[in-house]
Amino acid sequence: MEEPSVSPDDVLAIDVGATNIKFARIDAHGRLRSSLKRRPTPHPCPPERLVEWIVQRTRNFVVDRVGVGFPGEFEDGYVVRPGNLSRLAGVGSDIDPELDRRWQGFALEDTLRRETGRDVKVVNDATLAALGCCRGVGTELVVTLGTGCGLALRVRGERRRVRDLGRAEFDAGRTFDQALGERARAGDAERWRRDVISVVSALAEEFGASRVYLAGGNARRISSTAFAARRFGVEIAGNEASLRGAAQLFTDSSPAPTPSPTP
Repeated sequence: MEEPSVSPDDVLAIDVGATNIKFARIDAHGRLRSSLKRRPTPHPCPPERLVEWIVQRTRNFVVDRVGVGFPGEFEDGYVVRPGNLSRLAGVGSDIDPELDRRWQGFALEDTLRRETGRDVKVVNDATLAALGCCRGVGTELVVTLGTGCGLALRVRGERRRVRDLGRAEFDAGRTFDQALGERARAGDAERWRRDVISVVSALAEEFGASRVYLAGGNARRISSTAFAARRFGVEIAGNEASLRGAAQLFTDSSPAPTPSPTP
């Protein structure tokens, strides 16, 4: 067992990333009740392999509820697009059409419930981070910065459906994942910083955001002061926002997401 102290309200939070998977037991308020652990994401990663990985980890925790963040487009229990999980060797490798096809339409949530015997809820990883940092006031935008990038939007506490940002074209020859992801930062940190500031500012303008939260492992590399002259506030939510959000999956009462108005 991970820890001797157990509460019936505890949740196993699992944040699946393109490079690493982090997980921990949290309480009903999203506070860590076990040490935060990271493990490399297995590649290639077909649905069955990720399911097996999660099932094995749940056996080490005495919890009835499991909250999972998925690094791709996910709606109503099903994978729409798998993001970087369709790459044979992870970020930087080619997308495998067959692997991509196997993920599309996969009933990940129901499969995990059946295989683990637990109450499992799965959402997109940026949606999970939004649950961990948004306050339910005004229009709140969440941009996740890690191996790739993600986007989530909540308006007066209600989740709005937004496009999958990562695979969209950023400029000639680069997607948003490639421009704002870790490989870009490691290659040219100053250019990466300029691109992040530009994209965040444009997204905030597009959605009329009153507050923007930067989450994910690389959020700490951007200072909120970089946006001091903007009409929206910026907070650095950090790398544990998604873990905090896993608890909210079981208390969040937001109605089904509605399409966000897009110019």
